[in-house]
Amino acid sequence: MSDALVIIPTYNEKENIEVIIRTTFNQKKEFHILVVDDNSPDGTSQIVENLILEFPNRLFLEKRLGKNGLGTAYIHGFKWALAKNYDYIIEMDADFSHNPKDLVRLYNACKKEGGDVAVGSRYVNNQVNVVNWDMKRLLLSYFASKYVRFITRIPLFDTTAGFVCWNKKVLKTIQLDKIKFVGYAFQIEMKFKAWKHGFNIKEVSVIFTDRTLGTSKMSGNIVYEALFGVIKMKLKGLPK
Repeated sequence: MSDALVIIPTYNEKENIEVIIRTTFNQKKEFHILVVDDNSPDGTSQIVENLILEFPNRLFLEKRLGKNGLGTAYIHGFKWALAKNYDYIIEMDADFSHNPKDLVRLYNACKKEGGDVAVGSRYVNNQVNVVNWDMKRLLLSYFASKYVRFITRIPLFDTTAGFVCWNKKVLKTIQLDKIKFVGYAFQIEMKFKAWKHGFNIKEVSVIFTDRTLGTSKMSGNIVYEALFGVIKMKLKGLPK
């Protein structure tokens, strides 16, 4: 039984899902994987079901009926992980924008270095570690993190990062049913709540590489939620 679970939310990731699973299982540390699939019409879940036959005690699948947002997929996965009593729960994208080789570094930042949360950061000390983004998207992401840090005062360089390791005690403390946001602002809200509760958040420098296969899920609504929702979040103080 591994003490660490990697949650991978999916929607139409047939080009990536098998390779990301095999690469994760090929790391020196043993990780389990939970795929949370939002009824992908391209057959992503069928690929995972076939792989479960090969990895019956390490790979798991939760299928949801609709495409209900990144945040709700992760919350579904968090609750599943807590019910199974994993000590460390890691968020990771299916498209290799997050390198599975960095999983051990995030895990160790919590397990060995005392972090309650470990954030795979693209912008540690304002150094930009992003590959294959056009300048417009890069500047939007970089200054969005700067903006969130300014508004919320959370002491992180990459507030919008989606490659995160959580100690289970953090997820138990945060009231998951009260998380407001479903898009990328979900990442901000989770970090903000962890920080407000006084948990130790560590940033681990990683290189973010944009997907080469499949289609990005980024949209204008997601950006709007992240930019304007954070002001509401700060003003309301997000009750614990």
